[in-house]
Amino acid sequence: MDELRTRRVAETMREELSELIRFESSDPRLADVEVSDVVLSSDARKADVLVRLPENAELRARALEGLEHARTYLRHQLAQRVELYRAPDLRFVADSQLPTGQSLSRLRRRLRRGRPKD
Repeated sequence: MDELRTRRVAETMREELSELIRFESSDPRLADVEVSDVVLSSDARKADVLVRLPENAELRARALEGLEHARTYLRHQLAQRVELYRAPDLRFVADSQLPTGQSLSRLRRRLRRGRPKD
């Protein structure tokens, strides 16, 4: 997939996931979860979903547990809404877990090259 299409698909996925989590999910663990960005691999098979979570460690753990529980539902709904040939595998990453000083553009570039994060 070319870079422009990858960015457009990632932005559409971010919007749809935000809507699914915020308005269509009835799980109380996901009440304070906000999708901040989606980093899509170049082949569109994997997507890192960057989420903002509550500051409280217990609420954060419960929110990540809720996201993992809802992963297949979110992937299925995303496949229907975005109309991709293959829905990417979703991996939820808290924004605060990103290494400090490392920008999103650098993470995207590393993901496109197929290099894992440190």
